[in-house]
Order: sequence, then structure tokens, then C-alpha cells
Amino acid sequence: MLNLQIDFQKLTNQKHAFCTILPKFYQYAIILYYQNNETNNPKRKEYAAIFIALWFLKPAYSICQMKSNESAENYLETILILSQKLPVVRSIDIANELNYKKSSISVAMKNLRQNGMITVNESGFISLTESGREVADMIYERHKILSRCLESLGVDKEIAAEDACRIEHVISRESFDAIKKHMHKHV
Repeated sequence: MLNLQIDFQKLTNQKHAFCTILPKFYQYAIILYYQNNETNNPKRKEYAAIFIALWFLKPAYSICQMKSNESAENYLETILILSQKLPVVRSIDIANELNYKKSSISVAMKNLRQNGMITVNESGFISLTESGREVADMIYERHKILSRCLESLGVDKEIAAEDACRIEHVISRESFDAIKKHMHKHV
């Protein structure tokens, strides 16, 4: 049987305890479900209920994990931008845009696909899912508004874009909303 050891003191000190603990509970529920394989076993029904409940939390966990991942956000934003320029987006397009090796892009696309952020059809064309599009839209909006804000303060366009790219991943929703409101009102 799986020994599920969780340091609750450590978890209470972590910002995203949900993201840390959910996969362990999910794995534990699956193992308990299959270890109690007699169909009339009442425990099996309890474990099945836990398994089903955790299954429905899995997308929330994926988004939580992805949102904390700057590189995933950059890939999603790049896919969004490329989809506005090109009829279809392929891994090679992303590699060329970001100046990365195709092997690095392949690994990233696999992770994004597994986390439900993109789909890849049989021809290798990449599309954002609804949740992937939400993240990409959020990051791209931040990028555009933060770039414009920095440029309005006299920062060179190229430097503003580079700085916005770093800030867009760490700025709080509250701070961004205040900047956005200010920009719409004054610029």
C-alpha cells in the first residue's frame, strides 16, 4: 500500500497547498480503489466516490499548476499571437518565434496538452482549448497594457516590451486592474 506522508506544517506555509496536496490524494484514492477490488466491498464505493470527486478537481489543479508556470504562460501567449498571424500554428512556428529548439517545444506542447491547455490534431496543428485561451488572453492583455503603460512613461518600446514580458507573470490581479483602469482613463 502507498504510504501517504504529508507534512501539514509545511503545507500550511505554502502559498499553493492545494496544488501540492491534490496529486497525492488523487494517487492514494486510485490505489485504495483498486486494492479493494471486491465489487460488494463498501470501502470500494467510498474510494470510488473520493476518486470521482478528485477527478473533477483535476482541471482546477492543472490550471493552478500552469498559472504558476511562467514558461507555460509564454507558450500559450505565443500560440495565441501566432494564431492571429498564421492560418495554422505548428510546433516549428513556435520554435522559430521563440528561437528555441524544436525538441524543447515538443516537451512543452506535450505538457500543455496533458494539462488541457492545447489540442494537437493529426496534422500537428496546435489550438488553444478554452482554458488555454483564457490564460493566453489574460497574459497577452497584461503584456499589451503594461507595454503601453511603460511606453507612456518614456521607456523605449523594445525595453517596455521586454519588461512587460517579465512583469505580466508576477503582477497581482488587483495591481494590474488598477494599472488598466488608470491607462483607460488617462492614456
